[in-house]
Amino acid sequence: MTAIIDYDAGNIRSVEKALQFLGEEAYVTRDRERILEADRVILPGVGAFGDAMDKIRGYGLEEVIREVVDRGTPFLGICLGLQLLFERSDESSEVAGLGILEGEILRIPDNAGFKIPQIGWNSLKYPNEGRLFAGVPEDSYVYFVHSYYLKAKDEGIVTATTEYGTKIHASVEKGNVFACQFHPEKSSDVGLALLRNFIRI
Repeated sequence: MTAIIDYDAGNIRSVEKALQFLGEEAYVTRDRERILEADRVILPGVGAFGDAMDKIRGYGLEEVIREVVDRGTPFLGICLGLQLLFERSDESSEVAGLGILEGEILRIPDNAGFKIPQIGWNSLKYPNEGRLFAGVPEDSYVYFVHSYYLKAKDEGIVTATTEYGTKIHASVEKGNVFACQFHPEKSSDVGLALLRNFIRI
């Protein structure tokens, strides 16, 4: 049973549909008890960092997220959900992130030939072993939509990288916390394999 945290961000229902396609019972909620009773929790979403943090705090979800992580419940951040787990973002430099993981979210540099936002498919390299990627070959392609990217403080937690004008930390894993900048729910069979690995953790 997987709870998907609802904080009025975009693209939440597509995650729910992907999990249900895999046979997983999944529901979208911001109810504290329903989140805490779940076997797994996902923080998905697209949107602006500062606005998202305001809504998370306004709905009282920051404390719930911390409790889920502290309990050891498998937790997955997707796209904006990855960014919110870190300390700060260039997008909203005055707003503190959740700070559950150490690192910062930077704007993709304006390099010739690279459109921002990045919208499309990129291949992954695996600098460290990650449970989400079990059985998924290196150089698999996944779908990105973003203008900002993660630079984790500890590269030991980085389980996938990609290149788009700079090296992007595309996925991380630390204990029970997992996150990916790309959208597994939009990444065809590769993405479904990643979600299947998550619901088996």
